[in-house]
Amino acid sequence: MIAASVDLKGKDLLTLAEYSPETIKELVHKAKEMKEAYLNGELIAPLKGKTLGMIFEKSSTRTRVSFETGMFQLGGQALFLSSRDLQIGRGEPVSDTAKVLSQYVDAIMIRTFAHETVEELAEHATIPVINGLTDLHHPCQALADLLTILEVKGTLKGLKLAYIGDGNNVAHSLLIACAKVGMDVAVATPPSYAPNEEIVSLAKSFADASGSTISIVNDPIEAVTEADVIYADVWTSMGQEEENEQRLKDFAGFQVNKELVAHAKADYMFLHCLPAHREEEVTAEIIDGPNSYVFQEAGNRMHAQKALLVELLG
Repeated sequence: MIAASVDLKGKDLLTLAEYSPETIKELVHKAKEMKEAYLNGELIAPLKGKTLGMIFEKSSTRTRVSFETGMFQLGGQALFLSSRDLQIGRGEPVSDTAKVLSQYVDAIMIRTFAHETVEELAEHATIPVINGLTDLHHPCQALADLLTILEVKGTLKGLKLAYIGDGNNVAHSLLIACAKVGMDVAVATPPSYAPNEEIVSLAKSFADASGSTISIVNDPIEAVTEADVIYADVWTSMGQEEENEQRLKDFAGFQVNKELVAHAKADYMFLHCLPAHREEEVTAEIIDGPNSYVFQEAGNRMHAQKALLVELLG
């Protein structure tokens, strides 16, 4: 029995800040049930005849394959559209692209740099727009993360997640998602790499409502102490390659390794959105060890997004 609809038909997913705690929880539980049905060989194809247009201005492995395969499994199809394939890559306004694609496809997923691009696309499209990643937010990743934590821990509320590294788009979406569902979040970054202050303030307001806590610190040990979940991301993201040498120096001491995880709970779980740079932000011993769930997490991108697609288009 698949969970009931959460009434998202025709809406967008730009950030999880716009979704209620109940909606996020129901999406995660729906994803869990749909995954179990899929693994049991049940075919659920409510999106027959539907098409997802996928715009990529950033290259991808997980985002492209999970959305494309997910749409196929749901009975629909997905179109891969790089910026080289679209007139948007030759100067056509985002607003015009939004209006044109609205005539052809049933939803748009975009993976790009500036968050303003996604907002403009959603403003002018008459179909749902999904943020597949921007420099500011990564909401689909956060949904998959919550699904993975729920599968492993059996609950979300009351757990502590420690994020170690750059205060980037992944950190922002985790702050919002975890605060909404009642999880404590501790983010440890070097002083000049803290997450966006407005997003932190917003997450704290959600945490106040759910009874959880948010802390932004510069000490990884402080963050991981008694953590149920430890999360890492690369220190140098796509588009920041020229900063790599400086970042390696700035993030010295922020590696997730055997010494650091010793401060977490014994049954901690390690997550990483991937791709990972072993022996930089995390040692191979940890990411390939028994407490790591990074490939289950990667697989859950597809299941979380299938639940989202069904609700937006079904």
